[in-house]
Amino acid sequence: MIETASVIGAGIGGLACAIALAHKGVAVTIYEQASEIVEVGAGLQVSPNGLVVLRALGVDGPLMRTGAMIAKSVVLADYKAGVEVARLDLTRMAGRPYLFAHRHDLVTSLMQVAVDAGVVLRLGQRVETIHPGDTPRMCLASGEEVQTQAVVCADGIHSIGRGVVSGGPQATFTGQVAWRATVPAQSPLAETRVSMGPGRHVVSYPLRDGSMMNLVAVEERAAWAEEGWQQSGDPEQLRAVFGDFGGPVGPLLDRVTQVGVWGLFRHPVAERWVRGNVALLGDAAHPTLPFLAQGANLALEDAWVLAQCLCNGTVQSEYQRLRRGRAVRVIDAAGRNARKYHLREGPVRSAAHFALGLGSRLAPGQMIRQFEWIYGHDVTQP
Repeated sequence: MIETASVIGAGIGGLACAIALAHKGVAVTIYEQASEIVEVGAGLQVSPNGLVVLRALGVDGPLMRTGAMIAKSVVLADYKAGVEVARLDLTRMAGRPYLFAHRHDLVTSLMQVAVDAGVVLRLGQRVETIHPGDTPRMCLASGEEVQTQAVVCADGIHSIGRGVVSGGPQATFTGQVAWRATVPAQSPLAETRVSMGPGRHVVSYPLRDGSMMNLVAVEERAAWAEEGWQQSGDPEQLRAVFGDFGGPVGPLLDRVTQVGVWGLFRHPVAERWVRGNVALLGDAAHPTLPFLAQGANLALEDAWVLAQCLCNGTVQSEYQRLRRGRAVRVIDAAGRNARKYHLREGPVRSAAHFALGLGSRLAPGQMIRQFEWIYGHDVTQP
């Protein structure tokens, strides 16, 4: 049983792990390099496998009070006229809600519960080096040195801990670029809509009690784009790239006034997740493409399992064994989804869409059961 732990990064995974550790009596300090927690990012989808962790941590109540919405369906539509191709009925997962939430609302809900649990949050603290061992040591940019019994690296795709624990090959550009924006909503339905076009797709769903819509538009292109959420894009260029999308997409794009743009990169899953009581969590270990909406959910799963392993003394032997195979499987499935969404005009696309529609109409239960291995996974159960 450890008594102290340091967490690098006050994102979803880091905060969740800190809460889980604090609930077990561990004194936890989070080191976050940002000087304040600002409203970055936009929407995310919390599927049942992530929600069970939030419930176990006591975060689901605060999150729902921010206006998080229960989703009813996922609709796959053709891009031209917005005609529905297939529908995934999420209400068939009885007792296992699927949520739409704003990323900032989830982070602030986690932070509220963490502080109430006694977690110490230190903002504006950049970790420069980590020295693994039985009692790892961290050196901060301020010159301060911190010694602790465990270090959790939840510091994202540019993790300082990844090089210490695992290293490995660099990320490669996928040839895909994503645009992200939120716009005011007009009578939205509680559904995720995926408008599929040749080499492109647009995902939309409501946030904050339906007051806004989240948009993620993905295009294939040869030109490299920087990775990360902080790059600003041109709304007019967004509208030009997706100008032939019909149905509800056009009016949504017309309302975009600010948009972020970033390149999508394929990162190899870390070969090693733990070294000398320094452990990787979430994107630090396994960044995923966004085509199954599982990035935040995998981080929540990691957080719960890592906290259990740290507290029962099995982090060296069990954490990676319990998590790596699942992460690889989910990430591979997300990559395949992108190809399904971007089929070119022709007989292959027509046949694929016909099969999706037929399955949706004749076997709606089977449509949702194909995702049971993802959504039905519950790391909080022994």
